[in-house]
Amino acid sequence: MKNIRLIGISGSLREQSSNTAILRTIETLLPTEVGFEIYDQLHLIPPFIPGEEETDAIKDFKKRISNADGVFFSTPEYAFGVPGVLKNLLDWTVSTGEFNEKPVSVISASPLYTGGEHALSSLLLTLTALGTTRNEHSALSIPDIKTKLSKENDLTHPETIQQLQDQIKNLLKIIAG
Repeated sequence: MKNIRLIGISGSLREQSSNTAILRTIETLLPTEVGFEIYDQLHLIPPFIPGEEETDAIKDFKKRISNADGVFFSTPEYAFGVPGVLKNLLDWTVSTGEFNEKPVSVISASPLYTGGEHALSSLLLTLTALGTTRNEHSALSIPDIKTKLSKENDLTHPETIQQLQDQIKNLLKIIAG
C-alpha cells in the first residue's frame, strides 16, 4: 500500500463534538502508513456566494482536498439535515470539482435512536452531486452516540469501533481501486 493521505471533516464546530471524537478514533485505527488530518478550519469558511472571490481559507481547504486520497465525513444532524456550516463548505466546491471521483466515507452520529439518518441521506445526496466515489458500504449511521463515549469523549463501544474499522477497510479498498 502506497502512502495514502486522508482527511477527516466534522460537521460540528463544538469543542466536545461526538462526531469529531469519531474522527479522532478513526485516526487511531488507521494503518501506520496512512496519513490522516482532521480539518479544523471550518469556522473560517465564509458564506458561499456564487461569483465571490475565494478567501485564503477556501483556497487552503480546496488544496487539502485535492491532495487527499480520500475523505471521511462525520456529521451530526440539525433539524433533520446537514449542519449549515458543512453544507456551506461543500457549496464552495460545486463548480471547481475538488470532490470529483474522490473516495469518501460518510458517517452520521446522533444521540437519537435514528443515528442522524436524515443528515446522512442529505450529505450523501450532496456528495453524489459533487461526483464522489463510494459504494454501498461507504455510509454509517451511529445511534445513541452519547452512550458510546466516555466522560472524556473517547469512543469506547466495541461494536461501533468495529464498524469504524469496517469503514476504514472499505475506503482504503476503494482508494486502491
